[in-house]
Amino acid sequence: MDGSDDEGLSAGAVARRLGIAVTTLRTWHQRYGLGPGGHAPGHHRRYDAADLVRLETMRRLTAHGVPAAEAARIALAAPGEPEQPRPHRDGGGHTVAVGRAGAQARGLARAAMRLDALTVRDLIDQAVAEHGVTATWQDLICPVLVGIGTRHAATSRLIEVEHLVSRCVTEVFGAVPRPAPGTPVPVLLACADDEQHSLPLEALSAALAERGVGSRLLGARVPARSLLDAVRRTGPAFVLIWSHAPQTADTGVLAELLAMPRRPALVLAAGPGWPDELPDGVLTPDSLTTALTLAASV
Repeated sequence: MDGSDDEGLSAGAVARRLGIAVTTLRTWHQRYGLGPGGHAPGHHRRYDAADLVRLETMRRLTAHGVPAAEAARIALAAPGEPEQPRPHRDGGGHTVAVGRAGAQARGLARAAMRLDALTVRDLIDQAVAEHGVTATWQDLICPVLVGIGTRHAATSRLIEVEHLVSRCVTEVFGAVPRPAPGTPVPVLLACADDEQHSLPLEALSAALAERGVGSRLLGARVPARSLLDAVRRTGPAFVLIWSHAPQTADTGVLAELLAMPRRPALVLAAGPGWPDELPDGVLTPDSLTTALTLAASV
């Protein structure tokens, strides 16, 4: 929660709402006087509505190339109404819709549209630390990626934004501590052949690691033969194959997994690419939470 109560917002909540790093907020306070106005003795300073208006003006102006000192002067001179930049006609403006995902997702989307990789990474890292991988993936990252995808479908643009966000997600999820060497690794995760969307598997691998469960993540575009060879060599109890698009969904590899002499206890087909009709015995988790529950069962 952002804690938007009568006492105002904390620095962390404001940073998430605006899509900037807390260090940036502190710099604006120290250098330009754009700090919180409200202060009660014995309590941390909190940002009120007027402070937010000034900071939003500062963020918008600096995002449009206005030098920070000049942007701060404008923000402080007109605290009641944010400075509005001229309309930008590049196929949809500077925002990505995130539905009802909340202020934190809107802040992440703003940082992504600015291609501000440091802030994107910082916001995702903060969310993982505060809420865990699963909530971060489902409540923060997915709404932003869906919003970017919707804009791309309408404008054929923003591929650079999607790539930047994806890279930051990979870095943060990859940094989640894994079980110690020698720990059993019962889970194998792979994308279908020619499937390049591996982020959902990276999220699952990191979420499993939070729970002390080891996984082998083979990543994108895993040929069927390579997947079967990996299963034979490692003997996992749980195998999940991700397909994002129908053209990458090969039900034949699912049938081969089920027919193996020492088949995995659970074979899962995840993602929107798979058809409704799958070989008997294949499970189809509809969310990261469901996949985690199934993994825990083995």
